[in-house]
Amino acid sequence: MSLKEALHWRSATKSYNGKTIEKDKIEQILEAVRMAPSSSGMQPFKVFVITNKELREKLQPIACQQQQIVQASHILVFAAWDEYTTERVDSFFEFSNQVRNLPSSATDDYRLNLLEMLNKKTKDEHFTNASLQTYIALGFGLLAAADLKIDATPLEGFDNKAVDELLNLPGQNLKSTVMMALGYKDEETDWWSKLDRVRRPNEELFVEIK
Repeated sequence: MSLKEALHWRSATKSYNGKTIEKDKIEQILEAVRMAPSSSGMQPFKVFVITNKELREKLQPIACQQQQIVQASHILVFAAWDEYTTERVDSFFEFSNQVRNLPSSATDDYRLNLLEMLNKKTKDEHFTNASLQTYIALGFGLLAAADLKIDATPLEGFDNKAVDELLNLPGQNLKSTVMMALGYKDEETDWWSKLDRVRRPNEELFVEIK
């Protein structure tokens, strides 16, 4: 499919048939998530890829009983850093310099300026910034799934604190932000996909400033 065709093909699937996604396809979707841009390239989050049935059965009640949680092939839980600590920032730049074969001092100016800026912000502001990066990665995952004709659903509407406890996120200094279900829709019961797509026209959505 072309990009336009993929965008028009996808919809937020409401009902899945339980079929498992092929290994190569889930790997391609995860690679798209991995390659998504993020602020300063730090990827301040982790993605939990859940297929375990028992865990998903525990997840569903704290996710407003959304049936996609247990029906889909995979559930991705995006969890953002709770804070941009000096250790986390330094660790990223050390890793980045190693990958690029640069001396550790090559990015000192940028790193120190970034730390100075972050030190002026609160921990809550740190988490807000990190959480926004997860939505960029989510978008890349949704687009990759559509390109592969894998059905997907972005999921909010869950008890973040309960999800955090279930996945032991506080112990990893993470907080859940958003989920994504992946699988194959149940053609008979997925009523949403049978409805016309509703999007605002260009003239309402876009404002050109010349």
